[in-house]
This record gives sequence, structure tokens and C-alpha cells, in this order.
Amino acid sequence: MRKLIALLAIPVLLSACAIGGAPRADLPPLQRVDSIDTERFAGNWYVIANIPYAAERGRVAGRVLYRSREDGRFDDLYYSREGNFDAPEEVLEGIAWVLDPPRNTRWRSRFYWPIVFDFDVLYVDPDYRYLVYGHPSRDYAWIMAREPLVDQDRYEALLGELSAQGFAAERVLKVPQFAEQLGKPGFQ
Repeated sequence: MRKLIALLAIPVLLSACAIGGAPRADLPPLQRVDSIDTERFAGNWYVIANIPYAAERGRVAGRVLYRSREDGRFDDLYYSREGNFDAPEEVLEGIAWVLDPPRNTRWRSRFYWPIVFDFDVLYVDPDYRYLVYGHPSRDYAWIMAREPLVDQDRYEALLGELSAQGFAAERVLKVPQFAEQLGKPGFQ
């Protein structure tokens, strides 16, 4: 009998392994971009800002490398340093894949089996230099760029993309990409 109960519990436990919570019932669904060219999406993205959460809180020099794989998925490599720029660079290796081909605007990442995290692409500029994505719960969001520094006007516009979709802009903090940014207002 215990074996049967354990077998029946496995699907329940695995379904609980998605991170992020449910979409907000008091807000409309996120409006994703029309489509993403995955070849142009792939590559190096600097984490300019995010809503801090346990895995990235206190990290500096954050960047993500999406690299296509033979199986159609992507390596999802997160590089960062713990707390300061003298710390060694660490890499967290994950896998990402598209949930809505051919649009390619809804993704899932996994760094530790069986835990997965979904995110929606909310904005990408025509040159694929700036990217905004978030989770339907509005508890997680990122502003990314191909370069580690974004001017304040561009940053405000990207933050506006999140605000327009119901994310709390005051929760979004910049991620230090340079030592002189540590401890400055608006940064983690």
C-alpha cells in the first residue's frame, strides 16, 4: 500500500516543482511580443535589472548566455559573482526551451531537476539589443541588454515596459555590472 501511495504522490510532487506561482487573477495575461527569432535571441545578455529573488540577490556582474543545442533546446548559462567584483566568477548551468513554437515567446528553464521556471518575452527591440521578460505572477522580471551599461533614458523605457504589464517598478533594482555601482541608489 505504501508503494502505491508513493507512486500516486509522484505526479503531485513533480507538478509542484514549477517556480513562480500562478498568474495574477486581478491583472490581464501578459502581452508577449509577436515572435522571437531564436538565432538572434541566442547569445550573451547582461542582467541590467531584475526583481531580486533568492538565486540572484546579492550577485554582481550577472549575465546569461543562451546557446543553441543539437536537440533544439538551449544551454542557459548564468554567470555572476557573489557580492563583489573580487569574487571568482561562478556559472550556473541550465537548459532552456521554447514552449510556444513558432512564436518562441514563452520559455522554460531548468537548472536543477525537476524544478523549472517559465518566463514570457515581453519586449525585444528590432536589433535584439534590449530584452524584457517576466513571469505571469509578476513576481519575477528582468531587463537585459547586450552591453553591460544602459543609459538612463533607455533604462526608464525598458522599466516602462514592465510597468505597463502590471509589474511593480519599485521592486525592480539594477544589478551592478561595475564596481563603482556598488551601494548606489537603485542598485541591489
